[in-house]
Amino acid sequence: MNTSKARILIGAATAAISLGAAGSASAQGFYLQEQSVRGQGRAFSGEAADTGVDSLWWNPASIARMQGGEASVRASAIIPDGDVVDQGTVIVRPGSAPAPIGGDPLAKNPINNGVVPSGGVAYGFGRVAVGLALSAPFNFTTDYEADSWARYTADKTKLRTFDIQPSVAFAVTPEISVGAGLNIEYADATLSNYLPNLSPALPDGYQKLSGTGWDVGWSAGAQYHTGPIALGLAYKSSIKHKLDGSIETTGLLGPLAAQNREIETNATFRTPWQAIGSIRFKATPQLTLNGQVVRVGWSEFDAIRLGAPLNTAIPENYKSIWTYAFGADYEMSPQWTVRAGVQHGKTPTRDGERDARVPDADRWNFSAGTSYAMGNRFTIDAAASYIDFKDAAIDRRTAAYAGTAAQTPILVNGELQNASALVLSLGARVAF
Repeated sequence: MNTSKARILIGAATAAISLGAAGSASAQGFYLQEQSVRGQGRAFSGEAADTGVDSLWWNPASIARMQGGEASVRASAIIPDGDVVDQGTVIVRPGSAPAPIGGDPLAKNPINNGVVPSGGVAYGFGRVAVGLALSAPFNFTTDYEADSWARYTADKTKLRTFDIQPSVAFAVTPEISVGAGLNIEYADATLSNYLPNLSPALPDGYQKLSGTGWDVGWSAGAQYHTGPIALGLAYKSSIKHKLDGSIETTGLLGPLAAQNREIETNATFRTPWQAIGSIRFKATPQLTLNGQVVRVGWSEFDAIRLGAPLNTAIPENYKSIWTYAFGADYEMSPQWTVRAGVQHGKTPTRDGERDARVPDADRWNFSAGTSYAMGNRFTIDAAASYIDFKDAAIDRRTAAYAGTAAQTPILVNGELQNASALVLSLGARVAF
């Protein structure tokens, strides 16, 4: 491939690819935290300090005090709402003055509804326990119309991950437990957008990146239980994903027509690490108060790196953030527990670098939930959350065919408005 063609493809890929796509409904960036219905009911405010299979994703030490087995299955329906609105985006074709981007200026509800499954199983043998957590921690789907104002920076975006976490835990003393696990993670991504031809009279071209891959990270944690207090500390590593796939370009005309082809390549990116600290305090025989602080290492998602023959990096420049959560569990009876909580988190995206694939913003999460024991061994969990997003600018400027004579800047000026999400979850736990 000659240098000119490679530079045009790199520029087109830069316009197409931004893997930190649409903000997830409940946590920041493209992370989903719905790994426990019990935890959701209190806004994920005490997960690293709680015990049992529902806390296994958060802290492998959570199963160390188990005697016998426990299994859990869960599903969360995520229903987002919001508008991504054009406020004056322009395109600058070679040799032409800036012109309005055209198309529909309102993208309503571009983040798709979805259902997120999870589950786990664990068994304790005296002071040792083993467990397996199944989850889908990084997932999103966005879908803009072909005539959307955002079409040159975002069209269809899909990321699916499936995480398998085998874990082992050990009760060092009656008060102290430790645990560790592997996170074996599969990722499947498809990202696409339209490409402007050199004349506004011509129809748009199209580009799609797709890839899949398996990669591995790890989790570790510890818990301390004494009297009415339980403390938990946990760490989940970043995972470096390498997706093998292709970039397919179609519909380019005139001088750009030679770029209509499919190229085999790969893309690498990192998920964030998490450092989690939790406390649970049994204030009365019925009332337990919870608090949790999480430092999320989104700075790991600094770029998407494309392999041969493109050999380039697309900057993302996410920033690490904190989340804070407080909540309570109240036992109405030996069978029935109710919960409530609130969580606040900043977005890892930055002003000036947020695009239509990333309509992410600071948010508040208000949650409530309940558990009902149907007997000594079977419990039903339910939870609901309302997440309110702050309005945020969509303002990341980009260019198709960057660094070539065909360079076509897209001066993005938009905003995420009136965004919220509803999360409804149901789960069941059984002891054996």
